[in-house]
Amino acid sequence: MLLAEVAATSDAVAATRSRLAKRAAIADLLRRVADGAGPAGTADGTDGPGDGGGRDGVEIAVAYLAGELRQRRTGLGWRSLRDLPTPAEEPSLTLTAVDAAFARMADLSGPGSATARQAEAAALFGAATAREQSLLAGLVSGELRQGALDSVVVDAVAEAAGVPADAVRRAVMLAGATGPVARAALTAGGPEAATDALATFRLTVGRPVRPMLAQSAPDVGAALEKLGAGPGTDGGEADGDHPGTAVAVDVKLDGIRIQVHRDGDDVRVFTRSLDDITERVPEIVAATRALPARTLVLDGEALVVGPDGVPRPFQETAARSATQGERSAAEEAELAASLELSPFFFDALHVDGRDLLDEPLRDRLAVLDDLLADAAGPHAVRRLVTDEADAATAFFEGAVAEGQEGVVVKSLDTPYAAGRRGAGWVKVKPRHTLDLVVLAVEQGSGRRRGWLSNIWLGARDPDGGFVMLGKTFKGMTDEMLEWQTRRFRELETSADGYVVHVRPEQVVEIAFDGLQRSTRYPGGLALRFARVLRYRDDKTAAEADTIDAVRALAR
Repeated sequence: MLLAEVAATSDAVAATRSRLAKRAAIADLLRRVADGAGPAGTADGTDGPGDGGGRDGVEIAVAYLAGELRQRRTGLGWRSLRDLPTPAEEPSLTLTAVDAAFARMADLSGPGSATARQAEAAALFGAATAREQSLLAGLVSGELRQGALDSVVVDAVAEAAGVPADAVRRAVMLAGATGPVARAALTAGGPEAATDALATFRLTVGRPVRPMLAQSAPDVGAALEKLGAGPGTDGGEADGDHPGTAVAVDVKLDGIRIQVHRDGDDVRVFTRSLDDITERVPEIVAATRALPARTLVLDGEALVVGPDGVPRPFQETAARSATQGERSAAEEAELAASLELSPFFFDALHVDGRDLLDEPLRDRLAVLDDLLADAAGPHAVRRLVTDEADAATAFFEGAVAEGQEGVVVKSLDTPYAAGRRGAGWVKVKPRHTLDLVVLAVEQGSGRRRGWLSNIWLGARDPDGGFVMLGKTFKGMTDEMLEWQTRRFRELETSADGYVVHVRPEQVVEIAFDGLQRSTRYPGGLALRFARVLRYRDDKTAAEADTIDAVRALAR
């Protein structure tokens, strides 16, 4: 299949707000890819020579429509997209040819790799039409905002294969990725065969599953309301006739999400994105081997903790999970010795032959508590089980006071809904806000092409000027994008084709989850998970928050 057909479907998906219409458009494309439709497609769905259809094409199309490349890292950045070659007049690129080009770029390393990568990119983008260039640029930059989230693609796979969506979701959860599941379902040979193919995906120790995710709530009371928990099931106070519904309230640690698998002495450690970091975290491997189970799959967090028991800054934890190839073996050993990671577990998915995914949380926690009871070191995430809102709120406030991120409030009745923001977990974090000044803005790509999107944020320096703290494109509605494009064109002072520098006049209210040290920005700090709340036309730049206030907050 030609890349142009995926680009056309991407446009159709971006043009509608209807989830059903998005799903239908993606399902139609996936059927054609699975059938081998394209210049050299074959009737049986196998891959013709370079056609980009069939089995391989399904996995590639699924990734692209979800806004992702199959290669985790290509070495290309946004600077590589600033000066694209003249686009081709007619489409010729197939899905498999594009995927192969990105694979070659990802494999390049060592001296001369940057030059070779640029040559590969130039050849690829030069063979692409203008619309295809836009699609490819969005995939490379991660800004293909077409509204086709992975959940929509999963539903489209179910529609295209003629099978229940829940069956596809469960298979994706257990496979850890949508592509292999889509390939199995769409090339099986009909709905009945597809159902059988999906049933072959099972929890396998050593193969990561997608982690369960949490919804958000502004406070503990709202979290309890989302879960239908708290005092009295009739909405009144708890009493003998109407007991409260208890929940588990876990401390939310500011670390990296880990999933550990053990099969005998073989231990694997995976991140939230399912990257294998086993070789980088020997202390977690050792702690897992010390647990009294032959086989297990546990969900948890890993972080660097100081001698006082307080979590160290997040970037110290993140440094241990960074790509190992960026450091020498000696540097890796020195870093491991100085920044030891401690694992903390909050869920059990499998223990000694018993799959726990479908069991309620209360049963999974009982297994976990029994497993960790005699473990060396505090490997359990601290937890409160309560039906009292005041107790849950006090627990949250205590967690924040000791430097934790917040809490996750969990229903004790829910199974492990991997890969989804299910209704069973709700996270609560303190929300910080700052009034900052926009210093520059980047051209949008993908769905945001033609708009000014990613804004550069600065705090006021009392000595003059502004200190940059990061960038964000989160939280922007279409109306906001239209407004800010007009506004920042009025404030424009210079542009280099991708970044538009503006007069520092526009104040924006930014919400963020925290601050971390940064060598990238001159103030030494960067915002974590920044998102736009609103533009402040009632404030001038002289009233924006200062870098001193930001540093005080960091302390």
